[in-house]
Amino acid sequence: MTPVENQILTALIELEATVKSMPTANPKPNLLPLFAQLDELTQQLPRSADPQLLHYLHKKSYAKARFYLQGNDAQNQAGNCRHQN
Repeated sequence: MTPVENQILTALIELEATVKSMPTANPKPNLLPLFAQLDELTQQLPRSADPQLLHYLHKKSYAKARFYLQGNDAQNQAGNCRHQN
């Protein structure tokens, strides 16, 4: 895993934890900085990055991107975009 991919995975895990905490959080966390960070990191990926990962990140399929980076891409189900996984 590249350093940027590792940063993306860390941000995705943080996003998931933050979203899970929302029902009981007071005040509610602001997710916009996390989304902005993910967008910035996605732009840092080289053009040679895995097309599957790029697809997930560009489509904002963050759970799928996390599974992919964790080596669990087989858990991903095909979406409605007619793209494999």
